[in-house]
Amino acid sequence: MRARDVMTADPTCCTPDTSLEAIARLMIDLDCGAIPVVGDLAARFPVGMITDRDIVIRTVAAGLNPLELTARDCMTMPAITIIGDTPLADVLEILEMNQIRRMIVVDHDGRCCGIISQADIAECASRRTA
Repeated sequence: MRARDVMTADPTCCTPDTSLEAIARLMIDLDCGAIPVVGDLAARFPVGMITDRDIVIRTVAAGLNPLELTARDCMTMPAITIIGDTPLADVLEILEMNQIRRMIVVDHDGRCCGIISQADIAECASRRTA
């Protein structure tokens, strides 16, 4: 199996200028904990990732007001990406090597086309063994 077989396709993205409040609302609405950050929403070239943990650790725990900040202020950079053809074993190795739980999937032009997480891979594995 490959990344494209288990990824969440066409994820909602934000830009570095998106407010943390808007990002948090997206996370609530989409029931997710990570949003890819792209240079602009039309081109969708990834520049980073922002997670709920990034917001808590880099703003709230640091005593900053998240209502005054944007993705740029606390996102994780650079974006770690893979292409959709990447075998799942390689995806797991990259996640482990970088000590991350999620990764942006890009098309052959480098545009964000998906997001894959450890949970996606685990769910896929549990379906295959059931």
